[in-house]
Amino acid sequence: MSNFLENLFSRASKLNKTIALAEGDDYRAAKAAEILTEKKICNVVLIGDKAAITSKFPEIKFDGVNFMNPATDKTDEYTNFLYELRKEKGLTLEAAKKLITTNNMYYAAVALKTGDVDGVVGGAVFSSADVSRAAFQVVKPAKGIKSVSSCFIMVPPSDFKYSDTPAYVFSDCAVIPYPDENQLADIVQAAYLSAKNIVEVEPKIAMLSFSTLGSAKHENIDKVRNALQIVKSEHPEICVDGEMQLDAAIVDVVAKQKASGSPVAGQANVLVFPNLDAGNIGYKIAQRFGGCMAIGPIMQGLSKPINDLSRGCVAEDIVAVAAITCLQGA
Repeated sequence: MSNFLENLFSRASKLNKTIALAEGDDYRAAKAAEILTEKKICNVVLIGDKAAITSKFPEIKFDGVNFMNPATDKTDEYTNFLYELRKEKGLTLEAAKKLITTNNMYYAAVALKTGDVDGVVGGAVFSSADVSRAAFQVVKPAKGIKSVSSCFIMVPPSDFKYSDTPAYVFSDCAVIPYPDENQLADIVQAAYLSAKNIVEVEPKIAMLSFSTLGSAKHENIDKVRNALQIVKSEHPEICVDGEMQLDAAIVDVVAKQKASGSPVAGQANVLVFPNLDAGNIGYKIAQRFGGCMAIGPIMQGLSKPINDLSRGCVAEDIVAVAAITCLQGA
């Protein structure tokens, strides 16, 4: 296990948070519940029928794991809560009950909104759209946040040669397909906070593009530059530069050639992508070709923490995301 993960689990375990895993009847979530409980990283609530789950996975130890069954536990209370929350948007009481009893993401989101749990993790089975929909409709953005976005915490392999940073923040890789300059500026600010709060590093943020500091001209590059100016104007405390190619952002030798004098080039630990095409492809290349561990997507800017998973995740990925969710709710 990397030092970053050990530190992450240690920090989370001191907070005594309760995290709901929405997909209790999936083996990976059930196994993650066992690991989280045995390591005492957090208190776990598996969403689903306890008898069905425990009989489905007899090899898993469920000692100390809690369960909430949408069919029987707080069903009416959560139905009424969701109805009151969404009735102005046209949600009927009947539709609210159907969501609570058949959609574990909505049930878990209401448990979070009402304070019965401190965070939610889902997405091993549910799509990112399903997770985001429940998050936006029930949990909603934090006060003052205009653009909810996401990041991946990318833990480099032990033989990584470009930096000794414990982890990188890649953002946005899952939520805003084609951000405008204001949304891009919001993503920079959110990624800055993620780097400080989750990775515990002083953020050096590179705004990525196919150009480095004017080496090419295109309207997409102008958008990145305009976003940079917004961030510098509104948050002068953030160390950010761009537009920048990836190699100039993280490779010192290239940085000296392409971006000498930049406070970020060659030492970036936060990479902000210009759109979801680049972000999603970029993190998967780093994961599959580069051997990085990809933790996330971690949602940024919600009023309470609810986080997504890749549907290709394993139990250990869920454990890591749950630990991060504890830190977000601190």
